[in-house]
Amino acid sequence: MNNKVDILLGLQWGDEGKGKLVDVLTPRYDIIARFQGGPNAGHTLEFEGTKHVLHTIPSGIFHSHVTNLVGNGVVIDPVVFAKEIDALVAKQVPVRERLLISRKAHVIVPTHRLLDRASEASKGEGKIGSTPKGIGPSYMDKTGRNGLRVGDLLSADFNARYEALKQKHMHLLKGFEEHYKADAAELQTMEEEFMRGVQVIRELTIVDSEHFINKALKDGKRILAEGAQGSMLDIDFGTYPFVTSSNTVAAGACTGLGIAPNRIGEVIGIFK
Repeated sequence: MNNKVDILLGLQWGDEGKGKLVDVLTPRYDIIARFQGGPNAGHTLEFEGTKHVLHTIPSGIFHSHVTNLVGNGVVIDPVVFAKEIDALVAKQVPVRERLLISRKAHVIVPTHRLLDRASEASKGEGKIGSTPKGIGPSYMDKTGRNGLRVGDLLSADFNARYEALKQKHMHLLKGFEEHYKADAAELQTMEEEFMRGVQVIRELTIVDSEHFINKALKDGKRILAEGAQGSMLDIDFGTYPFVTSSNTVAAGACTGLGIAPNRIGEVIGIFK
């Protein structure tokens, strides 16, 4: 097994043009795999005067020969994800044929977004500029061992698991009421959109991505790991506390896809 996984990273604070470069490099690869981050990423590509913005789906989705994988290190907002798929399908991109989702990727639920807003509001002048998309709270639940994963969406007791997590969040939100109060009507609308997004994900191909990636390497497939944000936003090595919630450096590809360090090949950095 001589094949290795190449990695493309942003070397600054994001917005370096990673999506465009991934698209340029994609013809050299069989698999493009996102390994961390969430819908705060915005990879913009333009074809024939039409702009396409990808938040979660890998930037190889426009190439017919490529399999695109959302790895276990990614956090997925079903609402954003469903809209992203709808936009691609409307432009005749056969998303479902080209996309795989890791069973172990974590899910952003509506109350994660509310917690994100509340936490940022409570900081006053000490705000860190977080995008209120629920990404930080979702990673917190991941490390707190009570998050929901994509595989849980398929379980018979999903509704009970969701309600338990929601109630935990509602309890936490009470502690922020001095700065932020959740709107019940808004939450209901968010939940309706969330459940529609959950159904969209259930209809996609869900895999044990670590097995898929390592089998692909064994079979001689060429793989490019696509990073989100930039190295200076790494939770450990970035400009803390003004960072994201995941490891955006090359090491993040190991844990975000389930590959050994000695399986890393070329690391391509992009800056502007």
